[in-house]
Amino acid sequence: MKFLLFNKTEQMIAFRYIKSRRVEGFISISAWFSLIGIMLGVATLIVVMSVMNGFRTELVDRILGINGHLVIYSKSGPFISDYNDIIKQISDVANVDAVTPHLEGQALAKTKATVSGVIIRGLNWSDLAAKKLLWKSLNQQTIDNYKNKEEIIIGYRLAQRLNVNAGDFVTLISPNGMETALGVLPIKQNFKIAGLFDIGMYEYDNNFIFIPWKKAELFLSTKNIAHGIEVFLKNQKFTSIASSKIKLKLNNDLLVIDWKKRNSAFMSALAVEKNVMFVILSLIILVAAFNIISSMTMLVQTKKSDIALMRTMGASKYVIIRIFILTASIIGFLGTLFGAFLGIIVASNIEVIRGFLTTLLGSDLFSAEIYFLSKLPSNININEVSTVIFISLSLTLLASVFPAWKASRISPAEALRYE
Repeated sequence: MKFLLFNKTEQMIAFRYIKSRRVEGFISISAWFSLIGIMLGVATLIVVMSVMNGFRTELVDRILGINGHLVIYSKSGPFISDYNDIIKQISDVANVDAVTPHLEGQALAKTKATVSGVIIRGLNWSDLAAKKLLWKSLNQQTIDNYKNKEEIIIGYRLAQRLNVNAGDFVTLISPNGMETALGVLPIKQNFKIAGLFDIGMYEYDNNFIFIPWKKAELFLSTKNIAHGIEVFLKNQKFTSIASSKIKLKLNNDLLVIDWKKRNSAFMSALAVEKNVMFVILSLIILVAAFNIISSMTMLVQTKKSDIALMRTMGASKYVIIRIFILTASIIGFLGTLFGAFLGIIVASNIEVIRGFLTTLLGSDLFSAEIYFLSKLPSNININEVSTVIFISLSLTLLASVFPAWKASRISPAEALRYE
């Protein structure tokens, strides 16, 4: 609310009504509680929206940091036989950064300490760089061991579960059996660990193993086929356009799925949760606005004689309305301002605060097993902050209308009769 819309007399009276006085002390305390309510409501809404934005951003970055923006599968079977020809066809499509084939399967990882189910991915070492988040988490020795010695790479959380480290051996047992004279026997191979990766997403760090292509073919009993082809784009905003162009180059036997469709259920759940949280937390501001109505209504009842005197001295109904609107607007403006400042500060340091509370309470407040991410993310969206501020100021302004209108309806003669 711009104070230039009100004259100095109106501003002085409005500020005097907010300050604590002898008779109206309770009313002033109620106004301060209204201010605190609006401040906490605005701050909470900004923090929750920022965390939800950060959660979605981090999740998408990690999904795309290890998976392609587009994945090509065969409609007629579980594998693609002419994958090299397909890669040549789509590599020159605009916005395409890299095209990589992969082999995929499930296995049982066994060590002396434990046994665990895992997901294995067969990749050429040259294709590791396309998975940027994975590539950044690998040191040069791990890359060299994967390339030259054909050793495997596993997630660090999986390594903790299996109680192994770089240089140790792990036995993988394939569900694909091998026919022998004694019957079908499971395929079992020992692999040396080249190194560990940590991309910060629990699902991948705890379950995935990357195996050099040739060894993956032997283990999965495949040859000259790929289970899928991943397409990495330079700009994910144009995923739909790139998908359409790639479909035109492929035959009808192939299916192109983008990352949004592959994770549609999860992304939809995040969007719904964010919208619901916005509505629910906006009610905090609404409750504070109702508190303003009650405190301003009590103030009007207490100031009947003052209002009557101002009316007899020539103040119009509009002047009375402006005074009480300004009184409520000051509370709303200060509450919104302090709330926005507090919300931005907390949202910017949410991981530090989480760490402090975790240490103080002695319990994990953001479990990676539940929330997929290792750290509590936050991404402050200026547009959303502006929306929250606008909603808060609007509700405050609306809350001031009824008490101000009621004050303007006070008759000077009736108010001064018993004075």
